[in-house]
Amino acid sequence: MTIDLGTAQPALSVRQVLGLERVLAGEPEVVAGADQLDRAVRWVHVAEAADVGVMLSGGEMVLTTGVLLAGDEEKQAEYIRSLHRAEAAAVVLGLGRAFRTPPEGMRRAAERCGLPMVVLHRPFPFAELTEEVQSRLVRRKFAAVSLSEAVRTALTGLITAGAPLQRLLDEVAQHSGCPVVVTNLAHRVLATAGERSAVDDVLRDWERIARQAGGREGAGWIRAELGGRGERWGRIVLCGYRGDTATGRLLADRAAEALVLHRMLGGLAHSWEEQSAQGLLTDLVSGVVPARQLLPRARAAGLPVNRRTFVPLVVRDGEAGRLDRVLRLLGLPGLVAELADGTTAVLLSLAPDQDADALAAHFAARLRSESGTEQLVVAAAGARTVWDDVPAGLREARHVAEAVAGSSAALDLPVVVRLRDVHLRGLIRLLRDDPQVQSFAERELDGLLCAGDEDLLSVLRTYLATGRNKSRTAQLHHVSRPALYRRLEAIQKRLGVDLDDFEQAASVHIALLAHDAQQG
Repeated sequence: MTIDLGTAQPALSVRQVLGLERVLAGEPEVVAGADQLDRAVRWVHVAEAADVGVMLSGGEMVLTTGVLLAGDEEKQAEYIRSLHRAEAAAVVLGLGRAFRTPPEGMRRAAERCGLPMVVLHRPFPFAELTEEVQSRLVRRKFAAVSLSEAVRTALTGLITAGAPLQRLLDEVAQHSGCPVVVTNLAHRVLATAGERSAVDDVLRDWERIARQAGGREGAGWIRAELGGRGERWGRIVLCGYRGDTATGRLLADRAAEALVLHRMLGGLAHSWEEQSAQGLLTDLVSGVVPARQLLPRARAAGLPVNRRTFVPLVVRDGEAGRLDRVLRLLGLPGLVAELADGTTAVLLSLAPDQDADALAAHFAARLRSESGTEQLVVAAAGARTVWDDVPAGLREARHVAEAVAGSSAALDLPVVVRLRDVHLRGLIRLLRDDPQVQSFAERELDGLLCAGDEDLLSVLRTYLATGRNKSRTAQLHHVSRPALYRRLEAIQKRLGVDLDDFEQAASVHIALLAHDAQQG
């Protein structure tokens, strides 16, 4: 991406020029085009010729005394029309030499063309105005180029260091001093940066304002397209940029240039859409950020949140990409993200009249079919109708998924596992960090743990999980009944227990559940 500083250079507006101290000394009065004073002044040009338009390239503020126009209203009107055709920014007429009052022919023509026309009531040396404006424009251009290079250097350094997308956006937000938003072409928010409260204000009504952003650059809404090789895939928006519009465009272009490079060279394992969902769901699960504060992010990410039923799910050994594809195939709105513990969270957003349990089961069944394994665990919490209850629901679903992790009884679980299905295993998972529980597990299993016999531990685990069903245990371990009996005898001897005694078997089972929970 290249940037043409000849067209993107920072400019002064007509209004800003008229507010300069030297100009105010000439007692300026706007007599036409008062609603066009925010036009950019790219240069100042002194000209008396009637055909001045042919010498302009657009954006000039033309200064004249009108000496060659006096006494000919048609020539005055054509002078204005030629400026309009050349896209001049404004015309400034010094009164006193050719005109004592604003010439009506020029004023009417300027009003019809929408060209700002200003008259100076006091004698004013045009050279001073030219010098003042040109020096300011040069300083602004130099400052913009310096800012552009500083931003480019900083962002390139971050990309080279392998910084994540968020770090790049934080840098852009620091330079722009306003919220920064990255979206896909459907206006779905992929990432944000800037002061949290200001970002939340922007996201609160994002769907409406995003579609207007392209036409709101005058109000500080500046965007740059993201894409490469002839294909666009997103945009970056500076929301409420308070500086010069041209400088803001330059900054947005530099940011876009860096983001495209980051995407092309980053070798990302996850798309920006996936990273966005991951950040949102991770924040929801952690509870570090109140759910209410995350609501604007969820809405801007495309999740329906108004009058919805939310179904929190957590899947073990499920690829986020496959889960997202299944959601799309079933037409279920929701977010999918991998969590830090190796599980994948899914947050469904359903209409109030939809059957949450049935759709969760349908999703889980389709997921098992797509993955080709019946051992895939889909854990669910009860449906939530209030957004503030979603974090607790996600944590409950994750707890259920953890409770059945590695269980040989997983084959006997329903297609969607809930808290009521994990029973004692779920309780032990909650208590696994208790020192007394840890001590109990070590004491009960000491005979096997000290020997480090994982084979006997595995047999014991299966035997207890199947309700002490010897035939089922032998089948699962692919051994004969006599071989299983010998192993069970060895286990009882090392532990000093009688597994036919219900209480002793229950004690060993609880200890084993605690041991497995502690091992993660």
